[in-house]
Amino acid sequence: MVDPVELPAGIVERVLEGLPIVYPTSTLPALGCLPQADALDSLFELKKRSETKIVSLGVCDLEQAADLVEIPNNAREILDAFPAGSLTLVLPAIKTLDSRLGGDAVAVRVLADVRARKLISETGPLTATSANPSGDDPAFDCGAAAEILNLPPSATLPGKCVGGAPSTLIRWDISGDALHDSNWAIIREGKVSAEEILEWSKRRT
Repeated sequence: MVDPVELPAGIVERVLEGLPIVYPTSTLPALGCLPQADALDSLFELKKRSETKIVSLGVCDLEQAADLVEIPNNAREILDAFPAGSLTLVLPAIKTLDSRLGGDAVAVRVLADVRARKLISETGPLTATSANPSGDDPAFDCGAAAEILNLPPSATLPGKCVGGAPSTLIRWDISGDALHDSNWAIIREGKVSAEEILEWSKRRT
């Protein structure tokens, strides 16, 4: 269920036209666009990001990504065990996607921010890369981040973010059966430590 939030006029339409927008997450402002080639072209040019560096997708819940990625049996369980927005899951793509989204392995983050969740409930999954030129320090206010990127106010979902550690990244092995519990590994520690995840895993057995 998505919390009731009023979105700025025209922001959903802008996204659906394939244009980038800035929106808040529980860590930093995100630069969002549809996971489509033309929209990704605009985003990567705006961010001056190398096309070898992939971007993650933000969703309201895993079901929203079900047409794009396989959802392992324990993925929902691990998300429920830790604070909302603190984990990003790298999941096997159902069909190979744009290489800038990871191709056969796509990073999916279930967002916690109520404003972002409302937006994505209407647009579908959006990229969730940080809203700053590659290599620059990020701003914490969405309006400031959009201004740095020379985006108009109409491309901003207002909000201030708290920063802090990034989400912890967990990858399911696409070379085996990703639906099996044993085929996942922590590839970046962030808001949730490897020790905390290990303790959770031990409690399940």
